[in-house]
Amino acid sequence: MKEIDQVQGPWREAMHMFMRNRSAIAGIVMLGLVLLVAIAGPWVLGADPFEIRAAPLTPPLSEDAFLGTDYLGRDVLTTLVYGGRATLLVGAIAALLSVTIGITLGAFAGYYGGRVDAILMRITEFFQVLPALLFAMVVVTLFSPSLVTITLAIGVVSWTGTARLTRAEFMKYRNLDFVRAQRSIGASHARIIWRVILPNALPPLIVSATLAIGAAILFEAGLSFLGLGDPNQMSWGLMIGSSRQYIFSCWWAVAFPGTAIFITVLAVSLIGDGLNDALNPKLRER
Repeated sequence: MKEIDQVQGPWREAMHMFMRNRSAIAGIVMLGLVLLVAIAGPWVLGADPFEIRAAPLTPPLSEDAFLGTDYLGRDVLTTLVYGGRATLLVGAIAALLSVTIGITLGAFAGYYGGRVDAILMRITEFFQVLPALLFAMVVVTLFSPSLVTITLAIGVVSWTGTARLTRAEFMKYRNLDFVRAQRSIGASHARIIWRVILPNALPPLIVSATLAIGAAILFEAGLSFLGLGDPNQMSWGLMIGSSRQYIFSCWWAVAFPGTAIFITVLAVSLIGDGLNDALNPKLRER
């Protein structure tokens, strides 16, 4: 456990610096409010987001619908609250999948080097040169548009950046003295990779994972805008995609979910920037 104890001091210092970052705290507050609405909102409203509540194209601040209705007469406020659950769930799970694949392949490539590195990097380059959105569209089209398919498609096409970052970090640490000391006492490769090198390589990977959530949310919105969202699950992307033809006569059905996506991605970006400032030793020294 000695190698883990050695990094506890810098981690505490990084957390202290992060808590002093006003932008990062603002991001946490914004994201917390979004999560609160997405989790508790459906219990408070207790309505079906697909239910027709009023006349179609009812404008905001109307008596029957506070945020108006879409082209079918569905309440925009209800769909906005319910849609947050699916959107945030897709973003979190897709980002987790992307980071897991990227860290695993990057760790093996950076630690073992040689032929393993060459093979894994060729695989990475293959996925990197593919147009991510088009590849995801093909996957979703072939296996039907559902939340599971969309989540898997986003995770499968967006891990390459994390893999390259992880590879670079492992190549930096694999020949340092504390890693050689672990090899000299007979530590297994698995222990060195996951318990010795990875804890030291985590700071930039945490920032990458944070930003991956915002990218996944935008990815889901893009797929839904193109008509490849799950029609049985309300999401912010589906709200925008289904109302895109009525943007001039029903702007609120597009503007409100678009604003929700903007606020969420902005909050995640602020948190990511705060983590980057706090976990970067050069920036901590300023």
